[in-house]
Amino acid sequence: MATEVKVPTLGESVTEATVGAWLKKPGDAVALDEAICSLETDKVAVDVPSPVAGVLGQQLVKEGDTVNVGAVIAVIEAGGAAAAPAPAAAAAPAPTPAAKAESAAPAPAASAPAEDDDSEGGNLTLSPAVRRMVLEHGLDPSKIKGTGKDGRLTKDDVAAAVADGTAKAAVASAASAAPAAAAAPSAPGRGEERVRMTRLRQTVAKRLKTAQETAALLTTFNDVDMTAVIEARAKYKDLFEKKHGVRLGFMGFFTKAVTMALRDIPGVNAQIDGDEIVYHDYADISVAVSAPNGLVVPVIRNAESMSVAEVEKTIGDFGKKAKDGTMTMEDMKGGTFTISNGGVFGSLMSTPIINTPQSAVLGLHRIEDRAVVRDGQIVIRPMMYMALSYDHRLIDGREAVTFLVAVKNAIEDPTRLLIDL
Repeated sequence: MATEVKVPTLGESVTEATVGAWLKKPGDAVALDEAICSLETDKVAVDVPSPVAGVLGQQLVKEGDTVNVGAVIAVIEAGGAAAAPAPAAAAAPAPTPAAKAESAAPAPAASAPAEDDDSEGGNLTLSPAVRRMVLEHGLDPSKIKGTGKDGRLTKDDVAAAVADGTAKAAVASAASAAPAAAAAPSAPGRGEERVRMTRLRQTVAKRLKTAQETAALLTTFNDVDMTAVIEARAKYKDLFEKKHGVRLGFMGFFTKAVTMALRDIPGVNAQIDGDEIVYHDYADISVAVSAPNGLVVPVIRNAESMSVAEVEKTIGDFGKKAKDGTMTMEDMKGGTFTISNGGVFGSLMSTPIINTPQSAVLGLHRIEDRAVVRDGQIVIRPMMYMALSYDHRLIDGREAVTFLVAVKNAIEDPTRLLIDL
């Protein structure tokens, strides 16, 4: 008996998606609720679970196809895990006796990778972004441990392998095991790869271009002395984690500082709707979070009423969801202001683009020791550049600068966050 696999409901007003990757092949055994396919919508990647346990039969759509909600994309045949190896067992007698005699010696070596493929099967299903990283660094994906959902590789896994040299060592050892192949001369590579843009990336591209074409974008900069926040974090981080079960980071401080500044300069928290200006008496803060398929921007709702601990917990939950691929459309819906922290990737300075229909975005950058003047003395301080990009149609330069200075003052003197000053 066969069971149809249909495209699930993808969220409010979302009627279609793109088939990102098949996570199972025809003939593979699948368990109940095990992911067999990944779909990409305008905002998130969604795994399609198997409605029953059995064996994946026919795949009715290909990777890159657009499918509607409710469409049948595959069939699950009745059967258990024992049914999956059947094709391999049937294929085994295919070689002739002479061929079998010729390949008798290398057979054990050839079968070893197959065992690795079974045990690390999740790692070998690569998203386009991960595949590109693997190719760029010449890595062996089967030697990298995946931390994504169902053991799949993420960009962070590949980056970690590059940093510690694990995957490179594996490739090197494989090369030394086959010196004849390594000795063969090869011309310099000039290869190219065409990768279909994900639906998420297409949507991001359209929205960023729309922001550039419709908004009067301007960026103002300031720098902030991180000494007080770093000292507070070092002093209380252990107690904070023990009490709240989450690490004390910098985003909690900046989110609170931003919500206080938005209250004082409400135009930065507003948006243009036709010929009207919409002011918000709440602060829904969009924060950029790294996910396997790129950055996603979930929303911390009513951040103005949250404590630093609540903000850090919410961001931590979003990070786990992004890593597990369980981010939902509702998580990223709305938002009145965005904070983008490029400093975690080493950015020194940037001019971020607003996330329409929002009117402003705050860009944070890396912290580095710089010489500054304090009380007439040249001293070394951990400094960070901040950049506020805004829509000049709505926000005047005075408002933008005042907002940025208010954030700077709150970070340099965190007591202001406690006494609401």
